[in-house]
Amino acid sequence: MRKFFNGLVVGVILGAVGYWFVESKSRQHPEAEQRFEASAAKAQDSAVETAGHFSDALKAKLDALDLRSDQIKDELARTGKVVRRKAQDIGAAVADGAVDARIVTAIKAKFAVDPDLSVWQISVSSTEGDVTLSGTVPSPGDIGKAMALALETDGVRTVVSTLLVKSN
Repeated sequence: MRKFFNGLVVGVILGAVGYWFVESKSRQHPEAEQRFEASAAKAQDSAVETAGHFSDALKAKLDALDLRSDQIKDELARTGKVVRRKAQDIGAAVADGAVDARIVTAIKAKFAVDPDLSVWQISVSSTEGDVTLSGTVPSPGDIGKAMALALETDGVRTVVSTLLVKSN
C-alpha cells in the first residue's frame, strides 16, 4: 500500500510539472496555440459533418428496411414483434456456434457506441444467424435503429425484435 501511495504522489508531482511546462511553453509561443485552436476547430467541424452523413445514411437504411417508427408501431400492434430478413441468405456458413458468438459480440459493440441504445437494456441472442433482440428501448424509432444495426452485421440472416418501448 505504501508503494502505491508513493507512486501516486510521484505521479501527481510529475503530472503537475508536465502541465506547468506545457503551459509555460504555450505562453512563449502564442502562434502555436492559435494553430492548435484552428486545428481543433477544423476537427470539430469535420466531426459534425461526419455525424450528419452517418445520420443521413442511417435514416436511408431505416427507410429501405421498412424500419420507420410508424411501421414499427403498426407491426408491434399487430404481431407483438418486428421481423426483417436480409436479401441474401448465407446458408450453412453460420452453423458454427463461434460465428453466433461473434455476431452477438459485434451487435452488442454497435449498441454500446450508439448514444440512443443501451447495451444493458437490450438482450441479443443468435442461432445460426437468426438474431433475436429483447428488452426495452425509449422509442419505436430505437427499435428500428437496433434492428438496422443488427441486420448490417456480417453473418446475420434474420432479426426478430421483441423489444418493448419503455414508457417514462
